[in-house]
Amino acid sequence: MNFEAFNFHPAVAAGVLKAGYAIPTPIQAQAIPPILKHSDVMGLAQTGTGKTAAFVLPILNRLIGNRCGCLRALILAPTRELAEQIHQAIEILGHKTSLKSVAVYGGVGINPQIQKLKRADIVVACPGRLLDHISRHTVDFSQLEVLVIDETDQLLDMGFLPDIRRILTHLPHKRQTLLFSATMPTEIRHLAKDILRNPVTVQIGTTAPADTVSHALYPVAQHLKTALLLNLLGTTPIRSVLVFTRTKHRAKSLEKKLAVAGYRSASLQGNLSQGKRQAALDGFRDGTFQILVATDIAARGIDVTRISHVINYDIPSTPEAYIHRIGRTGRATHSGEALTLITGDDSEMVRAINRIIGSKVEQRTLSAFDYNAPASIRKDSPQEQRKPHCKFSGVNKSRNKKTSRLNNRI
Repeated sequence: MNFEAFNFHPAVAAGVLKAGYAIPTPIQAQAIPPILKHSDVMGLAQTGTGKTAAFVLPILNRLIGNRCGCLRALILAPTRELAEQIHQAIEILGHKTSLKSVAVYGGVGINPQIQKLKRADIVVACPGRLLDHISRHTVDFSQLEVLVIDETDQLLDMGFLPDIRRILTHLPHKRQTLLFSATMPTEIRHLAKDILRNPVTVQIGTTAPADTVSHALYPVAQHLKTALLLNLLGTTPIRSVLVFTRTKHRAKSLEKKLAVAGYRSASLQGNLSQGKRQAALDGFRDGTFQILVATDIAARGIDVTRISHVINYDIPSTPEAYIHRIGRTGRATHSGEALTLITGDDSEMVRAINRIIGSKVEQRTLSAFDYNAPASIRKDSPQEQRKPHCKFSGVNKSRNKKTSRLNNRI
């Protein structure tokens, strides 16, 4: 099966060609046909399965035949990064359609958004800023035909469910609704029951990580995590690395230590301005930074095809979060590795990860690493300050020689 089977409008087909798509992913193959028929859809799919195109392409195909220069499709996303990612996908896939998209989120000026909303066909929005526009009467839903709620479980985790229900009260009842989520907790089941009409359910790979990802656990004492991470980076042939931490403070601190060690690194966390967040993402995509340290929520919108490794500096709090994290590597047909640093306190979550993967994850140690070093080496330690080996292509050799609400939750 190829994309020609969907019989897209020629302008939409041109977007498919520009994006380099050839064979639809499973979520695209199963979700696009019912969306094209204007059915409501409940899509269960993990990160990295191609679901953005699964709803963007049918929306473009629907709107192109009767462009009116008014808001006809609304897409809700949990973070600015994901909203921007979806907006960029619309611009690429719809570059021949003349349809206009705008991304609406906080942390940037509202007036430029107000002007763009006047002529937008598609709006990709974070709930908080959209409610701001609703209160200002700067957004008109009277012609809305399609609503998409993306990453619904993440919206729930971030406390946005009440905001979503408030937004729903302003939308036309007669519309097509598409809801996508990686998991289906009770609250989302209730939401789906309330807003979807005779939905088609599409479920793709939600119970286990992608089989293109290999897994390994590295037991280590808490105070030696940074030293072990530097050792791993120095002895592993790694191209592009996403490192997850539990808190924004730790993300910022760890990124600084990586920079001191000579790595081209950046952090993505809630204390950054929107401009700096976007610069970190853009730099990671184009290779300027080869290590990006991020919190779970801040990293939600990362869409970089060739991430070779995801490293969990801190183990995630749920097995579902583990799937979300490692879904950033091994995307499409590419392979990837997920490495997780674990302490003695993480045994319960390790068992949960083993269950969701369906087998016991290999535990590894590094022969040259001193696992018995005392906690006093945490600062100014030769082990922690050790320069990385040249196996990692992201090392800066010259440097070696020289030796809002959402933000509060990230």
